[in-house]
Amino acid sequence: MDRRIQVMIPMLGEEEATAAADAIRSGWVAQGPRVARFETEFAAATGAGHGVAVSSCTTGLHLALVLHGIGPGDEVVVPSLSFIATANAVRYVGATPVFADVDLATGNVTVETVDAVRTGRTRAVIAVHQGGMPFDTAALRKAADGWGVTLVEDAACAAGSTAYGQPVGAGAAISAWSFHPRKIITTGEGGMVTVDDPAAATRLRRLREHGMNVSAADRHASKQPVIEAYLETAFNYRMTDIQAAVGLVQLGRLAGLVAQRREIAARYQELLAGIDGLTPVRDPAYGQTNYQSFWVLIDPTYGVSRDEVLAELAARGVSARRGIMAAHLEPAYAGLAHDPLPVTERITKDSLILPLHHEFTADDQDYVVGILRELARR
Repeated sequence: MDRRIQVMIPMLGEEEATAAADAIRSGWVAQGPRVARFETEFAAATGAGHGVAVSSCTTGLHLALVLHGIGPGDEVVVPSLSFIATANAVRYVGATPVFADVDLATGNVTVETVDAVRTGRTRAVIAVHQGGMPFDTAALRKAADGWGVTLVEDAACAAGSTAYGQPVGAGAAISAWSFHPRKIITTGEGGMVTVDDPAAATRLRRLREHGMNVSAADRHASKQPVIEAYLETAFNYRMTDIQAAVGLVQLGRLAGLVAQRREIAARYQELLAGIDGLTPVRDPAYGQTNYQSFWVLIDPTYGVSRDEVLAELAARGVSARRGIMAAHLEPAYAGLAHDPLPVTERITKDSLILPLHHEFTADDQDYVVGILRELARR
């Protein structure tokens, strides 16, 4: 078919191209002044005290666990319903991921689902703002404090989402963010860790740069020779100034992109309301999602399976995606013991992600919903 509707298109234009070219022309293409500025501005936008730019959200999650001393013998509660990187980060430090089930409406872990699998070996919880949907930050942060465990917030998809009237990064002990092209703002690849504790930010910056006691940028900026020291075994998880230049432009677009996505999502909800068996995602009572992903849960009353819907949409030029994956069903986690995860398995089997992006028109939306309505009539 001539018609082709993508599930997601990153918003990139001439401003990003110019910013990247300016970074290249400056001669400073590795981690440098643009990264430092991006860290400051992103932290401010997300309500956090400090930002530490990294090479991806995955490396950010890894550093968060290293920072808090999580290692062999420890357990970390995570949702299975998340991109596999969430669970993988736990294995990177030699700890054991323990899968918790999620809430059907939000796709997020709750105090109750975490508490159900928590043991005396639990040292941390990684809670995900899944698809941009904020989890109940007030409840889970309070519970984590009471349990005496570290709460790491996987905010990969959540830039621009809010909880209790604040950006989801506000008040978090530590959050990791993604700038992959599927996210609302992108640097191609790249991520950020945000914290309020300045000492934590200092160590995170050291951990991302081989454990050096002085950054490469500061060393090169010095007018005197600097002999650096390597204080601990660490990593190379840096972001480049080219990426940060693009990120700064993207950050300026964030509010507008979120507003546009919320308008499209509201229209989806209105159009889908009359189709039995389809339940679209909605804001929770305590916050607002950025609708990084707009997913629909298919009930048995719809009469057509999720995979059949995906196939029909693809045949008619619409790129949709299966719902959020479940890590415990992947070969990489075969054999890992876990409690039953009925809600996780329901969502991953019966949900799909519909197109939503800045080029998605009302006509496109009518076309997509028309196919869903036609399938329901069958």
